[in-house]
Amino acid sequence: MSVAVETVGLTKRYGQVVAVQDLNLRLHTGEVFGMLGPNGSGKTTTILMLLGLTEPTAGIARVLGWDPTRQPLQVKRRVGYLPDSVGFYDELTAWENLRYTAALNGLSSAEANRRIGEVLERMGLADVAHRKVGTFSRGMKQRLGLADVLLKQPQVAILDEPTLGLDPEAALEFLDLIRSLKRDGLTVLLASHLLHQVQSVCDRVGLFHRGRMVLEGTVDELREQVLGGAYRIHVQARGSDVERVLGEVPGVVRVTRTDGDAYRVEARVDCRPEIARRVVATGELLALSVDRPGLDEVYARYFQQLEAQAGGAV
Repeated sequence: MSVAVETVGLTKRYGQVVAVQDLNLRLHTGEVFGMLGPNGSGKTTTILMLLGLTEPTAGIARVLGWDPTRQPLQVKRRVGYLPDSVGFYDELTAWENLRYTAALNGLSSAEANRRIGEVLERMGLADVAHRKVGTFSRGMKQRLGLADVLLKQPQVAILDEPTLGLDPEAALEFLDLIRSLKRDGLTVLLASHLLHQVQSVCDRVGLFHRGRMVLEGTVDELREQVLGGAYRIHVQARGSDVERVLGEVPGVVRVTRTDGDAYRVEARVDCRPEIARRVVATGELLALSVDRPGLDEVYARYFQQLEAQAGGAV
């Protein structure tokens, strides 16, 4: 796959403070990549460097082949950015705000009108196109912000905490809009600290901590790196040496006896059929179920491990 965004050794220091350190990041064309981490972990500073809004202290960045520091206009023409706090002129209507953006991007009047109509329809805002933005809810303003991003027909969309402050229904609607961007072939960089939302929409994620990307991969890969397996299988069984039988199943990483006849099996694959076959051959299978740990558990376990390694100083 072609590469849309790439950084090598990207670093940003503010005096003695290291905001981003030695970041190596590669986003493929058409994927949704989630930058995950708490406030102050380096997500927004990374975005600012990719947009050419702040200059790296060291390292390089390329967005669609362009250097954001030396060729910022080339990047801005091709990248749409939705900040965590969207700014519009409240006394102007949605249509008027987008006309202003269209003028800044050099669109003709006819082309601007065509595109504005399309993006407002797509965002479900056609019926309120001529209402003042000051009357909009936060969810409506976020959708208008995404319409503003799409107006320039970008190849890359960078979204910084786009669902922050939205009610659950509005957040779900916004996540559906992000999925539609992927279907259109856009590359999406999504920065968030809302783990379940990142998990639901992203192809890969990167976990940021103190300016570093400490983990990167698909959710399944992170489950395996941090938890030892992508699947957690719960087994209730009686028989001779059940724990040993479970441990010999291909794909099993760890077996823990939780209570009496209950066992928790961490595995790389969903190996329930083989577990059932082997347990039934040597004893009695009482119950069998599976769940897949979410990013929230990966996140919590990673920092528990980090704290343990550092003796409590994380």
